[in-house]
Amino acid sequence: MKWFIASDLHGSALYTKQLMDAWEREKADRMLLLGDVLYHGPRNDLPDGYAPKEVIAMLNGIGDKVLSIRGNCEAEVDQAVLSFPALAEYVILCEGGLSIFATHGHRYNRTNPLPMSKGAILLCGHTHIPAWDRLEDFAYLNPGSVSIPKNGSWRGYMTLEGRTFRWKTLGGEVMHEETF
Repeated sequence: MKWFIASDLHGSALYTKQLMDAWEREKADRMLLLGDVLYHGPRNDLPDGYAPKEVIAMLNGIGDKVLSIRGNCEAEVDQAVLSFPALAEYVILCEGGLSIFATHGHRYNRTNPLPMSKGAILLCGHTHIPAWDRLEDFAYLNPGSVSIPKNGSWRGYMTLEGRTFRWKTLGGEVMHEETF
């Protein structure tokens, strides 16, 4: 199975359209969204192309393939307009022999992880900065942000095929690859 992983769309129809183009290009089986899908939140400026209703329409079009996690900018009302579950605090995936704990990152993160088995992967968004850190007991991975990248990073996403993660720009350029 091929996973398409993205975070922090923050209601930008402009960049969500580019993400949907990447989704089509990747031909992934499932999309995992790591939160902050529709709203920008009080700490962020409005992203370019801010149009949450358009983002809703794009994502609902593939809603049967989307698994989404609640970010710190999600609200109960979001579930009323999205055709896929969007309010789970985390998901646990067992893929390719990997144990993956996926959450937004505002509660559990690199510096405040949950107890995980040695070799597990903590997959988060929230920081808007791509990461691939192998720590003593677990790996911390972050796809960065689709709409509001920080610290000079790119707008992008990740894929997971088998045991290999790839970090890519919205245009499809591979920025990093890591096999676990």
